[in-house]
Parts: sequence; C-alpha cells; structure tokens
Amino acid sequence: MDERPTTEPPPPTERAADILLVEDDAVHAKLTLRALEQGGLAQRTEHVTDGAKALEYISAASLFARWQASLPKLILLDLGLPNMGGLQVLRQLKSDPRTRNIPTVVLTSSKVAIELVESYNLGVNSYVIKPEDPKKFTAVIAEIAHYWLSVNEPAPK
Repeated sequence: MDERPTTEPPPPTERAADILLVEDDAVHAKLTLRALEQGGLAQRTEHVTDGAKALEYISAASLFARWQASLPKLILLDLGLPNMGGLQVLRQLKSDPRTRNIPTVVLTSSKVAIELVESYNLGVNSYVIKPEDPKKFTAVIAEIAHYWLSVNEPAPK
C-alpha cells in the first residue's frame, strides 16, 4: 500500500451551489432566495453580500473543480456592491478561463446606460433591471433561473 502524502487537497464533501447570488440589499436578497426556493430550480443557492466575497467563493470552488462540478451553474450579480463593485467582479470572472463560461446575469436597480454597455462589453450574459413590484421581481427571478438552469445548454467545460 502506497502511503506517500499527496499534495492535492481532499475533495469537498458538499456539492457546490447551483446559483451564486451576489446581492447586498437584504430585501432583494430575500425576494430572490424565496423565488428560487419556490421555483424548486436551485438545489442549493449560496448568497454573498459583496464583490470580494463572491470572488473568494469562486476561487475556493475553483480549487476543487477537477474533482467535481464545483463552480456554480449561474451567477446573479448586483452592480452596486460594497468592497468591490459588480463590474469589477464581472471583469475578473470573464477574464478567467475557469469562470468565463459561467452564465452571469446582472440584476441591478441601475438604469445608467454606461453600466449596461460596460456589462455587455465585459461579457455578461444578461442584464436585468430589478422590477420595483415584489411580485414582478419574484416572477423575473423565477424566469431567469428557469431559463439558465433548465432551458439553456451550457458551454462544454
């Protein structure tokens, strides 16, 4: 029996999140999480409240990518985040070969045209302005999750 130590970390015991929600607004986060739960579309959703934590989560998941599909299947990203803005997060995600093909949807209250253009220039898959009505907001989240997790055919890894 070979008992040489290995330099590889052990695989994680938990499956990675299907959806990574990056949202600092408590009301929007609660509505989003409720919509995902009610729709039964995300077996597991991870929620972080700032851009730096989002990249930390992705980096940790990337370490285990060779053992399992540990990266999220979808990222829902707000733009107005503390510590690191959503555009900075998007720039890093789309410039990294390990994460560039993860569907990323910007969910924002911002109607600033330059942010819309910059998001698409960086490679966002969809840009959604959050509806103000909670029922419409919940319906939009359910539609987004259904499309990206059930309808869309993802790029091969």
